[in-house]
Formats: sequence, structure tokens, C-alpha cells
Amino acid sequence: MSIQTVGVIGAGQMGNGIAHVFAQSGHDVVLHDVSPEAMANAMQLISANLDRQVSREKISQSERDAAFARISTTEDIATLGASDLIIEAATEKEEIKHAIFKSLAPHLADHTILTSNTSSISITRLAAATDRPERFMGFHFMNPVPVMQLVELIRGIATSEETYKLLAGVVEKLGKTSASAEDFPAFIVNRILMPMINEAIYTLYEGVGSVQSIDTSLKLGANHPMGPLELADFIGLDTCLAIMNVLHDGLADTKYRPCPLLVKYVEAGWLGRKSDRGFYDYRGEIPVPTR
Repeated sequence: MSIQTVGVIGAGQMGNGIAHVFAQSGHDVVLHDVSPEAMANAMQLISANLDRQVSREKISQSERDAAFARISTTEDIATLGASDLIIEAATEKEEIKHAIFKSLAPHLADHTILTSNTSSISITRLAAATDRPERFMGFHFMNPVPVMQLVELIRGIATSEETYKLLAGVVEKLGKTSASAEDFPAFIVNRILMPMINEAIYTLYEGVGSVQSIDTSLKLGANHPMGPLELADFIGLDTCLAIMNVLHDGLADTKYRPCPLLVKYVEAGWLGRKSDRGFYDYRGEIPVPTR
């Protein structure tokens, strides 16, 4: 089996990036979201990102035009059913993901492979609620998708070797590198990254350092390209909290307890860059620490 047609569910920052890289590698992509506005915004962003690649001489104008032409949008999730591969990239809430796969079920072709871009939720549990657990995998891209080179491949307990090898080949065709992760809470990247971010928030919460001093310390003292609080804002504080909750619930270890300050920021709706305020205020020309 070869993968040519790809359905992407969710037109947010991950979904539009996934659609972008698949179209650029020659796949026909159908992008779905419950919000027409989100799909329109995604197409504008993909167009702008492709234009940026042309300006930087990463791709030619003709390659840019061909890639953009391979992407279509639909409000009808049933349209995705005939795809060779479907990638769910909706919000990081398990009940929403289950509802999406349930709505897809009556429309799926026999050969369709289902995947989730979840950054932390059990693949085995998601797969078990579908009619094809052997053709279900975790397909976790990093943000921003067109730039980041890694894709985590996560097998559920029932995932077939054929499915795994096929998707490993897809990652290679995208020009990216795959890492195989076992189906444990948050997999590899976020199992390591999120506790570090959470500890940085505790460091702020306990008054050990300010936002600026914490981020400066990790950038200059550990050679990180972005400070942990700046990175949390980039990821989205709601996503960080959701992953910490998965770690805390799934591993039952107090070292994964989400920092109360992270909870408070999410309760306030200060989710980072996407809401213009998080550990930094982005409403001016230059981001300003909020604590």
C-alpha cells in the first residue's frame, strides 16, 4: 500500500503545519475543521509560510504553487473517509478525539490508516475505540511542523508491524526523522520537556527567579534556543497543563504535579502567544514579562 491522499482533522497550528508538509511532499490533502474561519486562517497561514520558503530559496515558485494547489478544505468530515491516511490534530482532550473517530467510523475505507497527533494521550486507548486498532498509530509532529525535523511514532498494543513500517516510510518521504516511542504517558519528548517547563514555573512561583532571569539562565547557561517560560507560551499553557495532567494521572507520581501558577494562568485565559498573554504580554511591539 502507498499513501497518496491524506485527511487532516483540525486546522490549528499543528493541523495547518501537517497539511503544509504533506502537500509539499506531493500528497493530496483535505483539511477539515468544525470552524470555517479556522480553515480560512489555516490556508492563509500555509500560503504565507510557502511564500517565506520561496523568499528564502528553499523551494521554487512553481513548487510553492503546486503544493498549495494540493490542499483543499471541507466542513464535512465524511469527505475524509476515503483517504489513505487520516491524521487527527484536534485539541488535546481525549473525549473530543474519541468523538472525532466515532463520527469518522461510518465513512472510512477499509484500507484507511488512522493516526493521532496527540502529544500525550494513550494510543492504545484511542485505538481500542475504533474498528481498526491494528491500523491505528500515534503520529506526533513537533511545532512548528514545517521546521522541526522529528516525528514520534507511537504503537498501540494492537498496532501492526505493517502499519508501523508504512508510516515510518511516510516520515522519510516528508524529509523528516522518526523516533519510535512506547505507549506511555507523554511518550519521549514531552515526558522530558514538560516536567522541565513545569519546574521552571515552580521556580517562578517560589520566587527563585523572575520570568526574565529564568529564561536568560536557561538560554545562556544551558544553551537552549528559547527559555522554558517563553517556550511554554509558544506551545500554549493550556496544552502544557493538559500534558502535565496526563503525566500526573497516568504515572501517579507527585513529581508530575502541575504547578498551581500554571493552573492559575490557564484559569485566567492567559494561554501564551495565542491569547496575547501568558508569562509574557505580547500586545505591544516587544514581549513584556507578566511577573
